[in-house]
Amino acid sequence: MGNERYVAYVGTYTHGNSVGIHIYDLDVEQGKMVERKVIPINNPSDLTVSKDGRFLYSIADEGVKAFRILPDGDLEAMNKKWIGGMRGCYVAVDDKNRYLFVAGYHDGRVTMMHLEEDGSIGEIADGIFHKGMGRNIAERSSRPHVNCVELTPLKQNYICAVDGGLDHVKIYQLDYEHGKLKIADILRCPLSSAPRMIRFTKDGNYAYVLCELKNTVEVHRYMCTPDGPKFEFIQSIRTVDEEEAANGGASGMELTEDGRYLFCSNAGTNTVIIYEINQETGILTEVCSSAISGDYPKTLGIFPDGRHFVSLNHDTNEIILFAVDYEKKYFLMKGRPIRIETPNCIHIHKLQDVVR
Repeated sequence: MGNERYVAYVGTYTHGNSVGIHIYDLDVEQGKMVERKVIPINNPSDLTVSKDGRFLYSIADEGVKAFRILPDGDLEAMNKKWIGGMRGCYVAVDDKNRYLFVAGYHDGRVTMMHLEEDGSIGEIADGIFHKGMGRNIAERSSRPHVNCVELTPLKQNYICAVDGGLDHVKIYQLDYEHGKLKIADILRCPLSSAPRMIRFTKDGNYAYVLCELKNTVEVHRYMCTPDGPKFEFIQSIRTVDEEEAANGGASGMELTEDGRYLFCSNAGTNTVIIYEINQETGILTEVCSSAISGDYPKTLGIFPDGRHFVSLNHDTNEIILFAVDYEKKYFLMKGRPIRIETPNCIHIHKLQDVVR
């Protein structure tokens, strides 16, 4: 990757010995990561970086917290704000750094927060509590649980709120001028599928919805039309074998930077599966699948080269790094596991992107 320098920010639960966000220096070509520092913060269960690379925003017990990213990737605390409900589980920011969006798993709330010109977090702009009941099954609560908020690509006129309790992806139109959310459409997922997250291709043509209980990726063609957002279902593909579905639990999903591959992690079976994305149709084809040698791969992070990835094994308190061989269709563990308590989320950041 030439002279490019990368760091990884890993958020953890801090109920035990962990104290916050771990900063790692990455060697992308060699597939290595070395811990440099830990930044204290209460339970940073999710975090994200602004598109201009200047700021990091994280979930915290107090609400949300902002950090300034220094030239070497270190973090300098800025401020924190309450989000108007119970603690969040997922955070996103628009490309122009106007608003911060928070998903509420515990209270089914989507929150829109002002961002100030200096990158700090302002007051609450808007918030909506999801209402209703999903299908009542023993394995999970059927009340609203917003797992993920993700902006639609390109113009970012809408935000998708993935609700695993209602089996819905609610799509809200964004009024950036007045700071308001307005329901525009609902993408209805299969009953009792428990959608967990959504990801879009960079060109904006396809959307992938990971369903936790159904153990599938639901593939949709996406269009932003004058009449609003349109999702056209085109494929459903399993993340685990059918005989393993009862023990599964799809947990994480990411695309490679070049958009050619999609990775999914599965709790219960403790596996990762890699799909190739057909660049013309968006259809997924399995490349390979294997165990990750740990328990509860809560999420994963893909290195910028697309040939290395890490599994964040929440229950065995470790990060494991793997090297991928797409031609021979396998991946293998690389090096020893990195010890870290209850890892939850990861963001890989290129330092050259920092604008001063």
